Amino acid sequence: MAEVAVEPGTVHLLHDRLPVIATWSPPCCGSTALARIMSGRGDVTVLHEPFNRRATGGGSGRRGDACADDTAVLDGVLELAHSPGARTVYFADTTGLRHPRLLTDPRFTARIQHTFVIRDPAEVIAAHYPHNPYLTSEEVGFGHCWEIFELARMASGTVPVVVDADDLANRPRAVAAAYAAHTGLPAQHPPAPGPTAGTAGQDPGRAAETVRNNPYLAELYDDQLPYYEWLRAHRLEVEQAA
Repeated sequence: MAEVAVEPGTVHLLHDRLPVIATWSPPCCGSTALARIMSGRGDVTVLHEPFNRRATGGGSGRRGDACADDTAVLDGVLELAHSPGARTVYFADTTGLRHPRLLTDPRFTARIQHTFVIRDPAEVIAAHYPHNPYLTSEEVGFGHCWEIFELARMASGTVPVVVDADDLANRPRAVAAAYAAHTGLPAQHPPAPGPTAGTAGQDPGRAAETVRNNPYLAELYDDQLPYYEWLRAHRLEVEQAA
């Protein structure tokens, strides 16, 4: 992990309004809860994991139509955002996979405002592992998340919005209001509450494997923890009383 100049705790700057807002998160971080909040607003067009769906063969756009590569998916997202009468386009996607074509496409940072949802990697790994016993460090996804964060930060000159999953679960209205304010979306009164962040459960018939009792999972945790700590140092602060 490269050392960077921005100090932890830097105040997030209000971003110039861009036609597309993206939320990136490692798998099992509860980003679906934020996507549902955005869907409940009624003034944005919400897409579900367009890049991950293309990579895993599940379609990529509103109609589930197939795209040849990530560049084609990006073309479609931007075309939707600039179509006549278009609303702001929002999508949430996972960083369990890396998308190198996106990282080198100047439109990825020039025309998309990137935001992030994170969660304690110990919890992420414990939730992910039962569904993927061959889980790798890259698939945990915090390194990829940090890579996009840094790319967006350097391109925009501002600190991207980072939402902590615990804040989202405990104070969804406050998170919704703060997220809207920092991404340039109109305030809503009251902001849409949305559901709390979900947690993928262990099989009740087997003992839970965690970073504390499984050495391999502990290695994954140690590898991904520095990225999480850096991202969390820039998390969006919300009203405690909300």
